[in-house]
Amino acid sequence: MAQRVQEEDEQMMSTDDLIQAQIKLYHHCFAFIKSTALWAAIDLRIADVIHRNGGAATLSDLALNVGLHPTKLSHLRRLMRVLTVTGVFAVEDRNGEAMYTLTRVSRLLLNSDGEGTHALSQMARVLANPLAVISHFSIHEWFTTEKATTMTPFEVAHGCTRWEMIANDAKDGSVFNAGMVEDSRVAMDIILKESCGIFQGISSLIDVGGGHGAAAAAIATAFPNIKCTVLDLPHIVAEAPATHSNIQFVGGDLFKFIPAADVVLLKCLLHCWQDDDCVKILRLCKEAIPARDAGGKVIIIEVVVGIGSEEIVPKEMQLLFDVFMMYIDGIEREEYEWKKIFLEAGFSDYKITPVLGARSIIEVYP
Repeated sequence: MAQRVQEEDEQMMSTDDLIQAQIKLYHHCFAFIKSTALWAAIDLRIADVIHRNGGAATLSDLALNVGLHPTKLSHLRRLMRVLTVTGVFAVEDRNGEAMYTLTRVSRLLLNSDGEGTHALSQMARVLANPLAVISHFSIHEWFTTEKATTMTPFEVAHGCTRWEMIANDAKDGSVFNAGMVEDSRVAMDIILKESCGIFQGISSLIDVGGGHGAAAAAIATAFPNIKCTVLDLPHIVAEAPATHSNIQFVGGDLFKFIPAADVVLLKCLLHCWQDDDCVKILRLCKEAIPARDAGGKVIIIEVVVGIGSEEIVPKEMQLLFDVFMMYIDGIEREEYEWKKIFLEAGFSDYKITPVLGARSIIEVYP
């Protein structure tokens, strides 16, 4: 029956419908080219070249400044064609010659080694990392094979966890930590402009899983009266720069102990863990903070699927991010899923503020 219905549907499909379906299918198949083209643009530092060239550059300007091999000029043109049609860069015709300029997207790739900028080139490397991408080709095995179901797709593909890879591969760990720093700087810049009230009236804060302390540094700068502590694994905090006198770094295990503070900050941490582990973390957070009327709360910065911008790109990004997180058996949660773990951990109330486009601030109260 089902086969006959399918055959009838195919017979009813017009030539134009068939063509459009084929185009859409192939477009999905080629989606990874957007990431690889972006990766190449970062490696070649094309955004920096355009910026240094006064904000616009010809193909010859790019070739001269990225160290292009003479035989690859036409290939660079083809790469730039993809990067412009996808909106990473812009192009205009000036006297018959293509002139490439920056867009809002490529401005985020500028000065990736700088301080205090909205640089996100290293974070882009984290999200488009071939190690993560390859892991997703193990999803079928992960879904269907008994042995694989007890592992993460990353483990299936690479034979170790993501965190073991970061700890044992210095280059990979450096890129990952630099990406987290960049993302925290941009996120905190937005939060401190749009929702700084969430930090009013508190005297101490602990950033759990805070890495090299970028979020804590932003808070300590904006609110010098807040004593900030960063808790992360010993090998991570050992490499943290001494950027602020009002920040203390503590090496430890967030599943065992969280130091006391008025507020616990969890930025992009809980989406790495399944519900049972999140409940364990949140219970320790609840033990670390005072009662609500004394200012105690947990601030979570995460995706809340279905909440935020109504535009198609942020909504689609939430769902793509959710499947992306499968590579470590992580998850992006809907509001009812967040509520479930909050209540199970012993919290009484929460408030969601969508100020980061695809991500939100969640204030959770004991």
